[in-house]
Amino acid sequence: MFLGVDGGGTKTAFCLVDLDGGVVAEARTASVYYLGDGVQIVEPLLRQGIAEVCRIAGISSDGITYAFFGLPAYGEISADVPVLDAVPSAILVDGNYRCGNDMICGWAGSLGAVDGINVVAGTGSIAYGENEGRQWRGGGWSELFGDEGSGYWVAINGLNAFSRMVDGRLPAGPLVGELRQALDLAVDFDAIDVVVNQWQGDRGRIASLSKVVVRAADAGDAAATEILRQAGRELALLVNVGRDALGFGAAQQVPVSYSGGVFGSALVLASFRESLTHDFDLREPLLEPHIGAALHAARLHGHPLRAEQIHSSAALSL
Repeated sequence: MFLGVDGGGTKTAFCLVDLDGGVVAEARTASVYYLGDGVQIVEPLLRQGIAEVCRIAGISSDGITYAFFGLPAYGEISADVPVLDAVPSAILVDGNYRCGNDMICGWAGSLGAVDGINVVAGTGSIAYGENEGRQWRGGGWSELFGDEGSGYWVAINGLNAFSRMVDGRLPAGPLVGELRQALDLAVDFDAIDVVVNQWQGDRGRIASLSKVVVRAADAGDAAATEILRQAGRELALLVNVGRDALGFGAAQQVPVSYSGGVFGSALVLASFRESLTHDFDLREPLLEPHIGAALHAARLHGHPLRAEQIHSSAALSL
């Protein structure tokens, strides 16, 4: 069995895939994004998710052949890397695993672990690609001064537009009513109380407001529409620079895909597509990131599976 773990900004997804590509178990826990709450949250959540998929599959943890743990913020704090690398050793035996950034899960899932570039735009944003053994990462510089095009970025720009509309610095559009309803505002300035005081600036809760921006854009709000179009342009920029960084040939058609909830917006996806500046082969995602993590685990173990081999097993449907 190959274990895949994808730690996103709002949840952590687990799956077990057998040697033939059958997905035999899946589970979810809270996010293992540890910046702010501390690295001590990671092990209990991983232990919980592994116990659940093993229970569903009817195996013990020593039945896991190899595992890949895609962890948010992995590699972004050098001192934490050895700590994170050691966490699964308390759960799995024999060191039969590897840890990495969750961007790898998105790439392996969307492209089936073949050379190319994938962009993740969920709570945060990041891009990852491979080409003939070369690896490249772009973006993912945190919500404070990066993560352009992410759910958090869309939400913050939406809140900024709301404040401007309320002041009269921008023409008021449907975004005002949508945010008033979403935040349950009796007074517009209570937005500060909700986001800063009650939510304590929680990145996941703030990022969820990106859906409000999408609704406003669908209702014809010009500012919300431009925010989503700019998000698509920012995400495409990652791909455009990643192509050169990975050394793809000028005439080479590079596979590109995407993952994360922000791409659920037709406006973002259309802007992303239009802003790709080279000859790219834009592909719809093949697999979910946590299944991509299991695919990558098999690859690391020397038992590569192709995306077309992945299927739901009889055990999962019971």
